[in-house]
Amino acid sequence: MSSDHTNLDACPPGESRRNVLRALYRPWLWLVFMPLLGLWTAFMSIAAMAWSFVSPRLGLLTGNAWGRGVCWMNFTRVEVRGTVHLAPGVSYVMVSNHQSHFDVPILMGHVWREFLWVMKKELRKVPIFGPACQRVGHIYIDRKNREQAVAALNAARPRLTGGRSVLFFPEGTRSADGRMREFKKGAFVMAMDLGLPILPISVSGTNAILPGRSFRLLPGKALVTLHPPVDPKAYGPEERDRLMEDVRNIIASGLTEWERSWKPDADSLSRTTA
Repeated sequence: MSSDHTNLDACPPGESRRNVLRALYRPWLWLVFMPLLGLWTAFMSIAAMAWSFVSPRLGLLTGNAWGRGVCWMNFTRVEVRGTVHLAPGVSYVMVSNHQSHFDVPILMGHVWREFLWVMKKELRKVPIFGPACQRVGHIYIDRKNREQAVAALNAARPRLTGGRSVLFFPEGTRSADGRMREFKKGAFVMAMDLGLPILPISVSGTNAILPGRSFRLLPGKALVTLHPPVDPKAYGPEERDRLMEDVRNIIASGLTEWERSWKPDADSLSRTTA
């Protein structure tokens, strides 16, 4: 077995040390953070619904305060680079990698742009939070029902004007180990159909804060990089896969070596060799 392959099978760098720190952090997590998170989420969800009756924009922007508050409660520092690439009044299809549940408050709290999330339908059932997200216009899709997902995205298209954008996690779900996985095509189909620029976003460091399929939280620092937009009009109708690969490579450029060292799963390998 080559050294490269061995590295792909290893744990993320520094994971043993972080496991010790997580054990020490556990009292704060369960006695302070979790109660505060519940209260803060309920309060801001109600505020978002109330503000949405005044202005849909105010309802959406309430999420910015929620995201910053969650980061503050967990002593999470966030550095954002490339904000110059957010042009005033321009609507984007934002595309980000997805390492952790903590990607959501980080992006919502630190990317200063009004945007709609593409969310799995199961989140609609979360008390207070689910109805609030629906009220302010976030997009729920059934990942197992392509027709419903397409219909939900089509219904949202008229709202993507005047700088209001939409944000996708094109991997479809969180990475289990922090490494970026293959992309699904939905974001790229929408961008090509609408002619909206794609804004690639790299989120680095969140798997160390909260691993993808666990709740072993830890304070830390995340880096968010906004890359120059990609114009889908520069790609022909038959070049969607090339567009998807180009955007994926751009996002990978803002990640650490570990985070971009994707190891295909068995399903991906079977599709490649078929």
